[in-house]
Amino acid sequence: MSSIRRSDFDVTNSVQVSSPQAVFAAVEGLCRPTWPELSLEPLARAFTHFERLFAGEVPGWHGVDTVYHDRQHTLDITLAVARLLVGYERQQPQDTRLGGTRALVGLVTGLFHDVGYLRRADDHDSRNGAEFTRTHVARGARFLGEYLPELGLAAWAPVASEIVHFTGYEVPFAHIESQVREPRDIVIGHLVGTADMIAQMADRCYLEKCRDRLYAEFVLGGVALPFSEGYPQVKYASGLDLLRQTPEFVSDVREKRLDGDFHAAYRWLEILYGGHNPYLDAIDRNVEYLRQVLRSESWQLLRRRPPIFAATEDAMTTMRGLMLGHIKRVWAGYT
Repeated sequence: MSSIRRSDFDVTNSVQVSSPQAVFAAVEGLCRPTWPELSLEPLARAFTHFERLFAGEVPGWHGVDTVYHDRQHTLDITLAVARLLVGYERQQPQDTRLGGTRALVGLVTGLFHDVGYLRRADDHDSRNGAEFTRTHVARGARFLGEYLPELGLAAWAPVASEIVHFTGYEVPFAHIESQVREPRDIVIGHLVGTADMIAQMADRCYLEKCRDRLYAEFVLGGVALPFSEGYPQVKYASGLDLLRQTPEFVSDVREKRLDGDFHAAYRWLEILYGGHNPYLDAIDRNVEYLRQVLRSESWQLLRRRPPIFAATEDAMTTMRGLMLGHIKRVWAGYT
């Protein structure tokens, strides 16, 4: 294993999270000893479908064209879901264990939690998946409702369609938990939601990706320049402005979501690492480095240029052009 963490490897620098095959092998290695009677054939099919879907090889779908929420992002989260599920299961008495099938549903939910960013062929008015930023979780819930029956998991479709909302902001958590009656299903949702937050914030290139890629998605998604009473408001003026607000965002996520709503579920994976938490350690390093950059205003310190794993070549150039065009149109009537 390389001593230098590679940009498309997980937080332990041992799994290439840009590769569906590598992530499936890692997930399989975790699941087989934990649920030896569980068939992973449905999960293998899900990974194959994920790869084809995100590559734009499934009829009726465009491939992934978002530059922050790309293929690596999803695979990184899915690996974290597996670690949390296995860590949780290994520490539970028999009567509160999740069981293999429920864990399988959690893994499939994690694998497709951001599928709502993908454009369907009938999304005629959309130019990029980032335009679905505010509604992508509901779109993903719709997909899961349609897809789980194909894996022989039709009975779990309503559950997956609810708990995927733990990865977003579209539905209040209290409402989700009122709709999901089985406590173990809520646990699955908390683990998937936790994985979504900790894996992306622990990414080696999280800071550069926020500045260069997430900001562009936020512009197209109406988050950076939302409208209020018919006028555009400035929430994030630039990628650098987004970074300036990132330490507060991370702190807020830690307090309200990870430690609050999700009841510090990130701790379940620590059994796999001798009581340490590589994700939180990496997040702390990212935030501390960002604070150093902010104090010095030396933006050249953020110099990493990680690859983008999208379905189209030069996706960043396309995204940047769409972003600039959107900004011009927004302000055209107010200058």
